[in-house]
Parts: sequence; structure tokens; C-alpha cells
Amino acid sequence: MSYRNKTYVAFASENIGLYRLMEAWRENKNIDFNFYDAHDLYISRDTSLPQTIKRNLRSRMSNAKQVVLIGTPEAKKKGGDGKSFLAYEVAVMQEFNLPVVVANHDSDRTVDRNFIPQPLLDANYYTLSVAFSPKIIKYALDDYATRFSDSNKSGPHYYKQETYDRL
Repeated sequence: MSYRNKTYVAFASENIGLYRLMEAWRENKNIDFNFYDAHDLYISRDTSLPQTIKRNLRSRMSNAKQVVLIGTPEAKKKGGDGKSFLAYEVAVMQEFNLPVVVANHDSDRTVDRNFIPQPLLDANYYTLSVAFSPKIIKYALDDYATRFSDSNKSGPHYYKQETYDRL
């Protein structure tokens, strides 16, 4: 695998607007939020064959050191349906053992199992749920993601209110 320095943002296609918002946060000089986006690599066209798209998704994820999963009911459904591109991404993030920050679209600061794809829950995969907000997502990428590989934790976790208060 190549050097991993990117953040992979996974989302259901219905939630592309939330991904675009994250890109806007990154471009806004008044918001302290930045990430090296893995989606800038290996671009697929809408007319690409599914196997080509999956190959490109896998290549993007091989360059990722962490994942932000935009947590929504659509992400839960598609991430667990076994056939969508998001389901494929969920399987690859587990295969590559990537830290997964679940950014809850409704700003919920706890674990919302209605937003986490079933394969992550079934595997008791160590994830961190945060509100969909630039400060806490950035903090989670700097804090949780860097400690992920050394941790023996499993299952979904969240930051307590004190962490949000400090930010």
C-alpha cells in the first residue's frame, strides 16, 4: 500500500450535499477544518462499470489513513445492503482496519445505531460517533484516529459532553 495520508469520506449518494458542506468548511478561511481528501484520487465517471468504480474506491481507500462516515439513515441502509457502493466501502474500511469517525447528520453527540451500517455493528468495529460539526470532526480525526491502531477497544463510542465543552 502507498503512503496513507488522506481522509476518506464515505456517504450514501443521497447525502452528497453533506459531503459538499464538508468541502465548503475546508475551503472557508474562517473555519479551522482541513483534510486531504481521498476522493481527489482515481476519479470515476458516472458511466464507468461497477467493477471499475469499486477498483477506484479501493485505490482511494488504500491511500486513506482514516474515514469519516456521514451517519444518516440512508448510510445505515446502503452500508448494510451488501450490494451498494457504500456497502463495498464499509467492507473495505474494515479490511484495511481504518479508524471510522461517524459524523451524525442530526448533530447527535452520542452513538446512534440508526446511522451506523450493520456490518460495523455486527463486527463490533471500534468507531467514534460525533456531531456533524467541523470542530468535533477535526478533533476526532486528530485524537481518536491517531490512537485507533493502538487501542483494544471495540464497538461504537462517543465523546462525553466535557469534550464538546472544551472545544
